[in-house]
Amino acid sequence: MHVVPSRGAIAVTGNHKFPVNEGGLCAKGWSAADTLRHPDRLLTPLARDSNDALAPVGWDEALDRVASAFRRIRDNYGRNAVGVFGGGSLTNEKAYLLGKFARVALGTANIDYNGRFCMSSAAAAASRAFGIDRGLPFPLEDIPKAQTILLVGANPAETMPPVMRYFEAQQRNGGVLVVADPRRSSTAQWAKLHLRLRPGTDAALANGLLHLLIREGQIDTEYIRERTEGFDDVKRLAAAYWPERVEMLTGVPQRDLIDTARMLGSARTAMVLTARGAEQHATGVNNVLAFINLALALGKVGRPFSGFGTLTGQGNGQGGREHGQKADQLPGYRSIHDPAARYHIAATWGIPESDLPSAGKSAYELLDSAGEPDGIRGLFVMGSNPVVSAPNANHVIDRLQQLDFLVVADFFPSETAELADVVLPSAQWAEEEGTMTNLEGRVIRRHRAMEPPADVRTDIDILCGLARRFGRRALFAYCSAREVFDELREATRGGLADYSGISYDRIDMEAGVFWPCAEGQAGTPRLFAESFPTATGKARFHPIDHERLPEEIDEDFPCHVTTGRALTQYQSGTQTRRVPQLVDLAPEPVVEMHPQQARRHGIGDGERVVLRTRRGSAVFKARITADIRPDTVFVPFHWPGERSANRLTHDALDPVSRMPQFKVCAGRIEKPDA
Repeated sequence: MHVVPSRGAIAVTGNHKFPVNEGGLCAKGWSAADTLRHPDRLLTPLARDSNDALAPVGWDEALDRVASAFRRIRDNYGRNAVGVFGGGSLTNEKAYLLGKFARVALGTANIDYNGRFCMSSAAAAASRAFGIDRGLPFPLEDIPKAQTILLVGANPAETMPPVMRYFEAQQRNGGVLVVADPRRSSTAQWAKLHLRLRPGTDAALANGLLHLLIREGQIDTEYIRERTEGFDDVKRLAAAYWPERVEMLTGVPQRDLIDTARMLGSARTAMVLTARGAEQHATGVNNVLAFINLALALGKVGRPFSGFGTLTGQGNGQGGREHGQKADQLPGYRSIHDPAARYHIAATWGIPESDLPSAGKSAYELLDSAGEPDGIRGLFVMGSNPVVSAPNANHVIDRLQQLDFLVVADFFPSETAELADVVLPSAQWAEEEGTMTNLEGRVIRRHRAMEPPADVRTDIDILCGLARRFGRRALFAYCSAREVFDELREATRGGLADYSGISYDRIDMEAGVFWPCAEGQAGTPRLFAESFPTATGKARFHPIDHERLPEEIDEDFPCHVTTGRALTQYQSGTQTRRVPQLVDLAPEPVVEMHPQQARRHGIGDGERVVLRTRRGSAVFKARITADIRPDTVFVPFHWPGERSANRLTHDALDPVSRMPQFKVCAGRIEKPDA
């Protein structure tokens, strides 16, 4: 996008030369300039005064307070008593530098980020099956040439409208789109077939489709033999998922299961794509692995205009998880447990390998540990608002209030910033340089369009200023984002996500460069054509059984509560809830419920209702619609306080990815007290 002056104001225009969207933006993109000079903008550092109110202070005082508090916590409780919480919207440079700051300046193992709540299950599954995680291992331009696409738990018509042009082109080419979702979403309404599965039954659906493909001889036995391993165990397990049983488990009619399997099995080119609907579960990794099994059995992974992929959820959801924000990860998608990776990163950073911490706590576990004897006592939050975005939000707020010291870097007074001891005003997207990595693995540039307000600093400047106060001036002496990126290139050299051959100039010349890209080599828009980066060079099948939900519905809580996004809001809403035209379109959250539910509770369209779970309650306006299952209600999660969907959500964690159980819990509908 471009930022341009418009009669004294600031306007956004699309970049028609950019190949991914050709200038197309969603409502949030077109209105993004409204946040740059918003009256709520943080324009100076804030710190708690003697009346326990946040009051303006100078930068030196603010940073000195942070450094002094964190040093005191480290001296009293150990280095790991200070935690860092980042975000999937940070540029690659900032994500990289935040990880380095945590491990080198603070010396803590405890860094994680809100992408743990978004992409972690898909990332873990892809790493296990393929040896590498890149959301789409092929460019978006391949989608129109897929004859059949199975889209699971995704609603791009609302969550990423510019991407819909690829699905529209697929249909114009005679392709078929099948959508699996408990709701008849905007995307599902547009598809040829909608599989309205019961929330939490994704693995059963995948196994049922695989059963049918095997039964009807529509799997690619040669591909399975030559390019994969572990299929026999999966085949034995799939035998137990006959159509009648799968209909009972998922609620999807047998006829629809058979039609979907035949459309996939008969297609010369086919894709299986997942998103948060399948992934945000305590079984999220297994759910994704079950759908990867399906794509592998079809012989489509690595084939032209085919394969498995996952739709990234945040602005830099791909790059944000590659360069060290995760508790178990070092730059270049290296494992923090790998001795060779530790040696390489320590050498790049100029520190002894023994000084690198080990793996720390995952995002929810980090928040949950606040104030506990073996947990964190201080927390630095950059680019995130966990008060709204974390599950079991009332509990998270309680834990954050137990901290000895909380620091938030943001550009608006978010709900998390309101709890902070020090708030640091950050530059916004148009006021800084850097790179992002999109869902295809394409590294793109963000150019600075304007200077930030006078007393606002970039996140890179903030991190360097704090690092100097911890005696690390020489290791954080960057003059620009480009310098940080050049170090990132060296840090990623030889890693799975190798950026060593990518430069700012090359990004500009090529309209983005696909990783992996070693120095002197071309980028890699398509992966897996010949082999997989596993020990054997083959992809791995995983036998995945359907598991019971962590919390089943019962007489007290008889409906499934599921959450998701709304077209005109984004993430925790810190920015979008401040844009008037977006607020006009979605002034408050609504709970979607089936007419049967509404009649049972005597609720009319537009009335206030209370949703209650075992963790809390929230108030919404009712939207009565037949586009959702009768046993399920849906709420968006972009609002705080009594309208917060995450007051309801379950904090059970996936044993591998540590993803919380966002997507389904047991709830009940109540009328508000008179």
